[in-house]
Amino acid sequence: MTAEIRPVDHVIAAARAFLGERISTNAAVRDQHARGEDTTTPVQPDAVVFVESTEEVSQLLALCHRHGVPVTPFGAGTSLEGHVTPIRAGISLDLSRMTAILDVSQDDMDCLIEPGVTRHQLNDHLRDQGLFFPVDPGSHCTIGGMVATRASGTNAVRYGTIRENVMGLEVVMADGRVINTGSRTRKAANGYDLTRLIIGSEGTLGVVTKIRLRLHGIPEATSAAVVQFPDMRGCVESVIAVMQLGVPVARIELLDEVQIAACIAYSKLENLEVLPTLFLEFHGTEAGVREQAESVQAITTDMGGLGFAWAADQETRNKLWTARHNAYWAAIASQPNSRGVTTDVCVPISRLADALLGAREDILVSGLSCPLVGHVGDGNFHTVILVDQDDPAALDRAWALDRKIVARGLALGGTCSGEHGVGMGKAEFLEQEHGPEALAVMRSIKNTLDPKGILNPGKIFRN
Repeated sequence: MTAEIRPVDHVIAAARAFLGERISTNAAVRDQHARGEDTTTPVQPDAVVFVESTEEVSQLLALCHRHGVPVTPFGAGTSLEGHVTPIRAGISLDLSRMTAILDVSQDDMDCLIEPGVTRHQLNDHLRDQGLFFPVDPGSHCTIGGMVATRASGTNAVRYGTIRENVMGLEVVMADGRVINTGSRTRKAANGYDLTRLIIGSEGTLGVVTKIRLRLHGIPEATSAAVVQFPDMRGCVESVIAVMQLGVPVARIELLDEVQIAACIAYSKLENLEVLPTLFLEFHGTEAGVREQAESVQAITTDMGGLGFAWAADQETRNKLWTARHNAYWAAIASQPNSRGVTTDVCVPISRLADALLGAREDILVSGLSCPLVGHVGDGNFHTVILVDQDDPAALDRAWALDRKIVARGLALGGTCSGEHGVGMGKAEFLEQEHGPEALAVMRSIKNTLDPKGILNPGKIFRN
């Protein structure tokens, strides 16, 4: 008896006609696309497709739509909430080869790129033109992935998140149709805002193939600063005071003593003690940067800050922010054989002390090792709950702690996810945060745009 040919096998066979060797069923390649940087159970896709154009994405999605085959978009694989895990197998759609910077306009301060471009690649390209793209999640993620998860990062307190810096998109819909959203104008008042609908939809409504970004001028002067505190309360209350007084800081990052100890060891930081710490950066004119730094120094000193030190030289700034960007890896390295369950609570700035200090109490009770770091200027912080990969019970304890931290954040008027997105890791909190009617509206949008449910199934919604 002849074995029945699966729908995905039809897709693989048909796709080889226009993709050739760029569709792979190799076990090692499939394993690389089985999950991101999270604790979800890996699931191998049936095949991995390396696309290089909008036309290829359109052809592939039309095929998958026809045969009802799931498609999970994949960029750099750095997501922390299970976004890229192909939980129903099917096709892993790898967009990392779509790396063209198609257009840059100095006059209009915008650019058009493909989704596989990273922030580092774009800023290297822009540097000689006096422009930069400010959204900085800290990892080597693709900008397409940043759009999908509505990312932000260290510069969001001054420049906004990816949502504020995307002007328009090219999107391939579930059935292969290609649409364009937004425009190059700085404002528009016509029709539904499809750009904002796609941003943060995590590949569940369409696949982004081009992105029009807003750019910013490289500031005349930049200075970085570090200040440490004898306790967390003074550190957190300094942040609240800086924000409420309107000091236009570009970055203000908090690391608790557990995280700074990990960073000192991992990034070889000198002249820092194991104390709660703020990393700051100021952008503007020479005089403006000096004024900002002096204002923050006065505030932090009043709150018990120790040894406020600031420097304008690029080497010092690069070392500081490299250490901050490597904080997740420093946390993982601090406990051998561990993976991290990351929380992503964001609260109104006035409730930051309650959320942070409450999370620290929960951590103490749990007995788990949990470095804490945050983009605290906009009320967002992360705990990296370290889990021994050989201890199944540890993962259950980590999720229990995560639920406590999120519950407190929601009770304080916050959100379960400030920048990492929902994926699978935060799906259980959506109804708590938004209510069943709002979730029903979200589901109706999903069902309308993807009636066969092929786009990144199992993400955002629990079932």
